[in-house]
This record gives sequence, C-alpha cells and structure tokens, in this order.
Amino acid sequence: MLSDAQLLRYNRQILLHDFDVAGQERLLQSRVLVVGLGGLGCPAALYLAAAGVGSLVLADGDVVEESNLQRQIAHTEEDIGRNKAVSAAAAIAAINPATALRTMTRALSADDMVECAASVDLVLDATDNYAARFALNRACIAAAVPLVSAAAVRSEGQLSVFDPMRGGPCYRCLYTEGKSDEMPSCSDSGVLAPLVGMFGSLQAMEALKILACFGEPLRGRVLVMDLRSMAVRQLTLAPQPDCPDCSQLRRK
Repeated sequence: MLSDAQLLRYNRQILLHDFDVAGQERLLQSRVLVVGLGGLGCPAALYLAAAGVGSLVLADGDVVEESNLQRQIAHTEEDIGRNKAVSAAAAIAAINPATALRTMTRALSADDMVECAASVDLVLDATDNYAARFALNRACIAAAVPLVSAAAVRSEGQLSVFDPMRGGPCYRCLYTEGKSDEMPSCSDSGVLAPLVGMFGSLQAMEALKILACFGEPLRGRVLVMDLRSMAVRQLTLAPQPDCPDCSQLRRK
C-alpha cells in the first residue's frame, strides 16, 4: 500500500485511469538494470527513478570526460574522472532518495550480464557497441526478461522492445552479429545533444509501460526518427525463423 508521501509524490501518474495506484505499486516493486550511463542511460535512469521504479542497478566501467558533458545530463564538471555509474547514482539519489541503487563500476562480462539480468525485471540497453548489445540480448533471453534497446547517432535514433519470450523478435533478428561493427558511432560521426535525451526518455517510457502494464510497448516494432527533418517511422519486425539466439523459443 502506498504511503501518504508516495501518493503525493506520484499523484500525476496515479491520476491516469489506466495507470492508477496499481501501476505505481508495480513500479515501486520493480528492479531495472541500466547498462551504460552515457547519453541514453543518463536520462533513462533519471526518469525511471523520478517515476518511482523501486530499484536500479547501474552498470558502466567508464569515467566521465569533458566531452561527455554536452549530452550526458547526469554528470557535471565536478564529476570529470569519476566513474559514470557512481556519478549517475549521485544524481539519481538527489532526485529520489527512496530509489534503491546498486552500482557496477566495470564493463560487464557475458557472465555478469546473465547474472544481473536474472536479478531484475527488465534491462535497458544504453550501450554504445554491438558486442555488448548482442551479449545483453542473449542474457535477457536466458533470464526471460524484456530488453529495451535504443541507439542514436548524428541526428537519427531508433528504439525497440525485444521480448521474444512473450512473442516477437529479439535484437539479433534485427542485426546480424559480426556484420554490424562498421555502423557509425557517435565518436566518429557526432551526435546532437537532445537526440540522446529524447531516446533515453523514450527508453524510460517503454520500461514504465512494461513494468506498470500500461499502454502498448514497442514489441515487434522499431521506432525510427531523424530529428533533422522530424521524420518519424515505425517498422514492423518479425522474428527470424533461423535466429541463433531466439528461434529455439518457438520450437518448444
């Protein structure tokens, strides 16, 4: 049961008739792993905490650099040289001290990902490399938890929910492992600051929808936006029948 303080803090969400107290209670009981506390992970984690997700596991092995401050809004100049997960945790605690926080200050191995995914209800992929994304995809399938994944570069971003255990494709149904490494990166091609803010916020929105049983998550769909022209598309993505990562789920 929500306390009076919680009813006051989260009342704007509770007012939504199809969210209500039940949705807020689900959020408060939820545990989310955020991998990558950079441009996407910062706004995503801040909004998850502000909205009332009860527990966050923050994983990032990098330290804050001056070039990060253009877009990674949980960090400040005082955080330069500080681990990103630790810096983001401090920013989150300032917004909602009731959020339970755990930080992992190293790059996660495949075994780490499997262990962490098994301990949470949902995973946010806010990484910046394909090896980590494919490993997270496998970890989430093994743990039977949804994966909310986003990517952003230049002025373009994309977002999807991969949850093949409950129907639909996985990340590897969208990208072929080993053939994605040549795709552009922010460090090579640049990125506009608000782009990662928008897509990190959208990641948080998809996570809240899944955790609170609210609305229609982007399962089997990929949202693609180019902020240069404000062009918006939704692509339908079907499971690949021979996908090495998730096809075995459909053979059971």
